[in-house]
Amino acid sequence: MSRYARQIAVAELGPEGHARLRAAHVLVVGAGGLAAPVLQYLGGAGVGRIRLVDPDRVAATNLHRQTMFREADIGVAKSRAAAAAVTALNPDCRVEAVVAALDPSNVEALCDGTDLVLDCADSFAASYILSDACQAAGRPLVSASVVGLDGYTGAFCGDAPSLRAVFPDLPQRLGSCAEDGVLGPVVGVVGALQAQMALALLAGLEPSPLGQLVTFDGRSLRSGGFRFADAPEPARGPRFLAPGAVTPADFLVDLRAEDEAPLMRPFAHRLAASAFGPGGPMPTTGQRAVLCCRSGQRAWTAAERLGVVWDGDIFLVALGDPTGDTL
Repeated sequence: MSRYARQIAVAELGPEGHARLRAAHVLVVGAGGLAAPVLQYLGGAGVGRIRLVDPDRVAATNLHRQTMFREADIGVAKSRAAAAAVTALNPDCRVEAVVAALDPSNVEALCDGTDLVLDCADSFAASYILSDACQAAGRPLVSASVVGLDGYTGAFCGDAPSLRAVFPDLPQRLGSCAEDGVLGPVVGVVGALQAQMALALLAGLEPSPLGQLVTFDGRSLRSGGFRFADAPEPARGPRFLAPGAVTPADFLVDLRAEDEAPLMRPFAHRLAASAFGPGGPMPTTGQRAVLCCRSGQRAWTAAERLGVVWDGDIFLVALGDPTGDTL
C-alpha cells in the first residue's frame, strides 16, 4: 500500500475512499489531450478498471498536447498506446482498449457495467449521445471541452441534470481543435479538473461535484463556473441516430456539400440547412426526418429550422471527421 500512502493520508479520502477507487470501473471516451491527465491521474490513483474508447491513430499533430504519446507511437491506435502507458504507470489498473467510434448503436454496450463515464472526445455529438445514455441509466457523466484558450468541465446526469439541461440550444458557432487550434497546457488544466471531479465522485467525497460546471480561461488564467442542480430538462431536442439505423423509409437529408462527400445513401436528398423552415421541404406523414452531416452541427441547425414547421420525429447523424484529430 506504500504506492497509495499519500492519497490515503488525505482525511477526506482515507482507506474507505481508496477502496472505492480500487473497485471502480469507468468508461473514458477519447484518448487524446483531455484523456492524458485523466488517464494518468485515474491510473495513478489506483482506479480498478478503465474501458478506453477511441477510433483514431496517433499522428504527429497530436504530440504537442496529447502527452501520453511519444514519437514512436505515431501510427498506433490511440486507445492501445494510451492503455499501454497507463499499465506501465500502474499495473494495478486494468485498461481495456477499444478501437471504435462511439455512436448510438454501441453506447449502451460501452457504458455497460461502468460506474462513471468520462467524455474526453472532441465531439459535441459524442457529448450529447453520452449524456442521453447516462441520463437514461442514472449514471454520472463528467464531460469536458477545450477550444483555443477556453475550456470547461462539468458533472452531469446521475442525480444531476443532463448536459442538455445546461446546453439545450446549439451555440451560434461551435469550434474544434482542428479548426480553431488549441494550446496544450489549457487542455492539461481542464483535463486535470475533469480527473478531480471523477475521483471525487468515485470516492464519494462531499460535497459532490454533480451539478457543477467549472470554466477555465487560459488568457487571464482565471477559473469560474456555476451550479446547475435545478436546471430543467428540455421538453424536446434532436436525438442522434447511428448511421446503420437509417432506412429507405426515412426522409434522409445529407447536408454536406457535393465536393465534401458523396451522398450518405442513394435515396438521400442533398440540401443545405438554410433550405428548411416555412415553405421548405418536409417529410411526409409517418416519416421520420434524418438529417446528417460531418459533425452533427449543421444537422442540429437544420433540425431547429425544421422543428418550427414539423412536429414529427427528427434525428441527427454525425458521419465523422476524416481528419481523425481528437482533442
